[in-house]
This record gives sequence, structure tokens and C-alpha cells, in this order.
Amino acid sequence: MAELLQTDRVSVRDWTPDDAEAAFAVYGDTQVTHWLTPAMHQVHDIAAMRSVLQAWAEAQPNLLPPRGRWAIERRTDGQVIGGLGIRLLPPYEEDLELSWQLRADAWGQGYATESSIALVRWAFTQDVDELFAVARPSNERAIATAKRIGMSWVGETTKYYNLRLQVFRIRHSDFD
Repeated sequence: MAELLQTDRVSVRDWTPDDAEAAFAVYGDTQVTHWLTPAMHQVHDIAAMRSVLQAWAEAQPNLLPPRGRWAIERRTDGQVIGGLGIRLLPPYEEDLELSWQLRADAWGQGYATESSIALVRWAFTQDVDELFAVARPSNERAIATAKRIGMSWVGETTKYYNLRLQVFRIRHSDFD
């Protein structure tokens, strides 16, 4: 992403290793990682988080847009409150997955929806026709967020991550 995405309340920007402490509040929290697909496990300390962020920062320039991972920063106080990602879904690596993760204290305030809509809008300028999101059937928050983004329920599958997951999709033609 060449430039920063901004909404009224959040900025979506590249991760840096300096975000390790804030990122650890997301990816080191079992309340958050409990819901993630096995593609990323809970990070156990700030040093490990810094290494993960360094790897993401190094990989980012080599990913074909709209793929990548980004930080969600609250504009009022500059706090990193979560992350967004667009990546290929396994096992066939044909479908692009939109994902969002927020610190538990930022849940229920609309930040995931707001930042995801901004990212989807940008992704659809990158010659992408559709994006998917997957959620564990009991992850009511993620399912509600997918719907608020404008995603439609496609069905349930074990195709991705060898887990039973709800699948949601948004197509460029359906996006306002």
C-alpha cells in the first residue's frame, strides 16, 4: 500500500518492529488468538512479537497487492488497536482472505468494520474481484463484523485450515 488509509477514526498503516508492545496486546492475548485460524498462534512475549513484525515488514514489499498485513491505529490517541490482513487462503491459494484482529478493549466500537471497509475499498482498486472472510461458527463477533462490512454468507466448509468455518464473501460488484 503506497499510502496510508484513513477513516474518521482510524489509520491503516504498515506494521513496524516499534509496534511490538501494542501488537503484543493483540496477538499475545488468548481472548484474541483463541479465535484466529491456525495460520498464526499466540505470540508469547514482546521480543517474539518484534520478530514477527520484522518478518511482516520484510515480506510486505514482496507481496502482490492487495496482499499484506497492516496495523490499525486509532487517530484520536495514536494507539495501535489491532491489525488487518489480506492473504491467500490455503490449501489452493486462489481465494483472498480478509482478516481483522483487535485488542479486546477495542471490541464493540466499530473499529474492525470501519478499517476493514477502508481496506476492502482499496483492495478493489487493485484488480481484485472478491474477498473472503472465514470465522469459527461460534465467533459471533467476527460473523457480525463480516455482515457489517457487507459480506454475504457463502456456507460452511472444512476446506480452509482443516477447521469447520463459516465463509463470507464480498464482490467488487456488490460493494458500495
